[in-house]
Amino acid sequence: MQITLQALSAFAIAGGLLYTAVQFRAARKAQGVANFAKLVELQYQLRKIRVDNPSLASVHKHDVEHLHSDREIQEYFLSLMQLSLFELAWYAHKEGQLPDDYFQSWEKRMLQLAEEESFRGMLANPAMKIMHDDFDAYVRTLLHDNKSLGP
Repeated sequence: MQITLQALSAFAIAGGLLYTAVQFRAARKAQGVANFAKLVELQYQLRKIRVDNPSLASVHKHDVEHLHSDREIQEYFLSLMQLSLFELAWYAHKEGQLPDDYFQSWEKRMLQLAEEESFRGMLANPAMKIMHDDFDAYVRTLLHDNKSLGP
């Protein structure tokens, strides 16, 4: 009887440790998504400044060397802002924090955005775009597979 109780006690402790490990892993993953979201949010804010005040975009000459008017600058950075939001959804989905059906609605919207000339122009612009490399590859594949990048 005593051995059975000790075994049950040991299993309870092991189960508790396993549960704690799973919870810790989930919390760590959620914190990773939150950290990623904060970085993308800061990048989003920098892009918004350039949409609101296009003259500030020329602070980084390489960002605007292929853009010729305030309107083009605004369209470029607005498209990047939209891409930032999709990047957040992509990363949260990749980390299991966003359900498949909701993410698929984001994909559909991105395909609609990709039909816009300003969005295609942003993607084709050789200027640096700060984003996760895997996300960049994902977006280009998604749009190419759906023929949204045009010729």
